[in-house]
Amino acid sequence: MGAGSVGAQAGAAPGTGFSDMVAQGLERVNGQLLTSQTDLQRLAVGDVQNLHQVMIRLEESRLSFQLMMQVRGRLLEAYQDVMRMQL
Repeated sequence: MGAGSVGAQAGAAPGTGFSDMVAQGLERVNGQLLTSQTDLQRLAVGDVQNLHQVMIRLEESRLSFQLMMQVRGRLLEAYQDVMRMQL
């Protein structure tokens, strides 16, 4: 089984590498954080029509960031385990 077939099974486009998937995930989380920042600025000046939507977007971006940090931690643990292996 090649790297392309693993990416295709995970729902990514065929031929998409691991680094591309990580970059896309980071871009998505960054976009959510930037949107949340804009929402908070609009909330601070009183330019918000629907407070519930703002709070939902804030919570989604918080959860996305936490998930990204968990994935990062797992990747670092896996890397350290591989580096500790003796040949």
